[in-house]
Amino acid sequence: MSYNQSKQMPLVILAAGGTGGHIFPAEALAGELKNRGFRLGLITDRRGSAFRGTLGEIENHRILAGGIAGKSIIKKIISVGELAIGTLQAYLLLRRLKPACVIGFGGYASLPTMMAAAMSSIGCVIHEQNALLGRANRLLAPRMAKIATSFSEMRGLPEGTADKVVVTGMPVRSQIAEKREHPYPDAEGDGAVNILVIGGSQGATVLSEVVPSALDRMDKKIRDRIHVTQQCREEDLAAVGRTYQANNIKADLATFISDVPERLANAHLVIARSGASTVAEILAVGRPSILIPYPFAADDHQTFNARAVDGAGAGWIMPQNSFTAENLAARLDSLFGLPAVLKKTALSAHQLGRSDAAQRLADVVSLVVATTDNGSTVK
Repeated sequence: MSYNQSKQMPLVILAAGGTGGHIFPAEALAGELKNRGFRLGLITDRRGSAFRGTLGEIENHRILAGGIAGKSIIKKIISVGELAIGTLQAYLLLRRLKPACVIGFGGYASLPTMMAAAMSSIGCVIHEQNALLGRANRLLAPRMAKIATSFSEMRGLPEGTADKVVVTGMPVRSQIAEKREHPYPDAEGDGAVNILVIGGSQGATVLSEVVPSALDRMDKKIRDRIHVTQQCREEDLAAVGRTYQANNIKADLATFISDVPERLANAHLVIARSGASTVAEILAVGRPSILIPYPFAADDHQTFNARAVDGAGAGWIMPQNSFTAENLAARLDSLFGLPAVLKKTALSAHQLGRSDAAQRLADVVSLVVATTDNGSTVK
């Protein structure tokens, strides 16, 4: 009998959808809860219909969900209507399923389910991936049993909710966690200097514009040692390749890097956006990074993530308005001229990162389940 058929175990409902930052931790938690024998279910929106892996294996329920921020008045009215319908759909689902715990991963895809759970006598948990509590989680926080966070310093917590916070870290893929004990590569001497450039799920044009030009401006002795692996948008790929070839810089370019765990383990430095999942993976392996927050992210949350890393001495923030070829080249020359600084920063990143976040988050869920009346309290 499969874990999802065992009626003796409590049912845990996950509410997730949308971007990888919400999906990845949900999938990591699902795998851990599956190993502990829990029954699992997923409530998601239309964007969650293509889930694979552990989330694709469990029972999926689809409801309406719509974001409200940044839309026209008409679209906001429609979204409010969708939210109301989605909340009713979720409430009826929860009455039928009778879970012992519902955990949401932020974003508007999880909002209807968590609102419905909060209206019922169910143990509720939210997980926040960023260093700034997202809008949906901010709305939900006062009615949650626990608030699991990825960072020890969390901004945006509503008044009176600090005692609900449990720092679990951001769950990462098992392939990433396995690289945590991979030693930081030696940057001394005349060996290769490996730089990994990643720009979120689809790459970032600003990285394609700035990084190749910056590497060409570097001190020749260091530049000749560089081997860069860079994620590029499809439309940027050819131009970036020509630039590196013209400047005799060794480069592997792709729109999707299939072996990120291996490349990350071998990297001396990572240049990246500062989305939650990207930052978590860099820290879990323990690699120094230069982080360029996406300036148009909701509530500028990527800046808060990058500041948390910078403040811990685990990397450096470079706002996009100062992320120029000249500034980056100067920073890289300085860092690779002082390999001891890179090594020290790698150690700080390793100390800040967590590879056991999925287990910690599962512990929080287990605690909430243990204090719920056998998952049968939905009115």
